[in-house]
Amino acid sequence: MLKLHRNTKGFTLIELLIVIAIIGILAAIALPAYMDYTRKTRVTEIVNSMGAVKTGIIAWAAEHSPAGAVADMADRDAVAATLGITVPNKYGTISVTGLDNSAGTATIIWTMNAAINGITAGDTLTLACAGPATDNYQTWTWTSTGTMAKYQPK
Repeated sequence: MLKLHRNTKGFTLIELLIVIAIIGILAAIALPAYMDYTRKTRVTEIVNSMGAVKTGIIAWAAEHSPAGAVADMADRDAVAATLGITVPNKYGTISVTGLDNSAGTATIIWTMNAAINGITAGDTLTLACAGPATDNYQTWTWTSTGTMAKYQPK
């Protein structure tokens, strides 16, 4: 009597298809989460740059007390010249408006130059101090426009 021995090693086609389907589902979930993570990372880099400018404004105010208003700083070169802080222009441009030491006001605005993974060009992130002068630049408020609103600090 002749017995046939089947090769029982390896995976069947259905098992391989199930594994491929599971990997596809995991990728469909992981890729959007990864893209969101990279956007948050880029906005965090912008927030850190704006925080450095905020610290420069506080230091400038302490050194130039009781100076009045200062001309608006329209770009990173003007910020560097006035506050002594070099700001990277990797994702957009920075400007400082309304810096008035006698009123305790200042507004830092970051404007995106180009779209980056779902953040639209022209979107802004704003950090503003509305005074009063007795507050010594301690109360700041974040606002934003467009897709930056999802990633702005709380």
